[in-house]
Amino acid sequence: MTRRLDSLWFALGVIALWQALYQIAGDEALASPWQTLRQAAEMLASAGFWNHVEATFEAFGWAVLLSIVLGLAIGLVLGFSKLAGEVFEPILNALYAIPKITLYPVILLFFGLGLPAKVAFGTIHGIFPIILLSMNGVRSIRPVVRKTARALGLSGSETIRTILLPAALPEIFSGIRIGFALTLLGTLIGELFASNRGIGFLLLRAADRQDVPMTMALILFLFVIAAAAGAGLLAIDRKLHHKA
Repeated sequence: MTRRLDSLWFALGVIALWQALYQIAGDEALASPWQTLRQAAEMLASAGFWNHVEATFEAFGWAVLLSIVLGLAIGLVLGFSKLAGEVFEPILNALYAIPKITLYPVILLFFGLGLPAKVAFGTIHGIFPIILLSMNGVRSIRPVVRKTARALGLSGSETIRTILLPAALPEIFSGIRIGFALTLLGTLIGELFASNRGIGFLLLRAADRQDVPMTMALILFLFVIAAAAGAGLLAIDRKLHHKA
């Protein structure tokens, strides 16, 4: 009950701050909370808007899937192999630190405009935290566990599947949670540059038109979706770490 009240007070505080900033900045910079909600209601009632939502989440779904599958595969292999992990970890950290927007010309060269470019751009944002946290999760497992696997005569794939993966699951899920958010960000950025459909495309078009209420409504929509998904993933993440 206390947490719900805290959340309610926080939401009311944000709305009050939003309204105050609107009073200071005016219509050219911000839309008021009421204007934003009214625009959001009109937007959600439009069939055309949901076509753009479908395009965004199609690309996002593929990007998340690729990020998780490839990230887990690479992370578990590097975590299982000490030498490979020590060689590739600095490289991965360096690639993770590079602003991904600098890679966009290369992505366009290989994938062209459209869905493949958006998927690729989302994937390169989300895959690195999954790789790094999966690798570190496997490394953090006590050596006695690996020795037990060798004593039982388990193969490398069996060791990963039956011992390392369950033991490293809390760290792996943390990587997936972070990767989820970054993949969504990457997909939206991809739509800003190489798409004629999607929420990112709508944002760019609204900004070009200086349509402040529409821009704010789209931002609010993305915030609600991201916050709801993030809260759910965070709750699961905490449960996994608590059990560990």
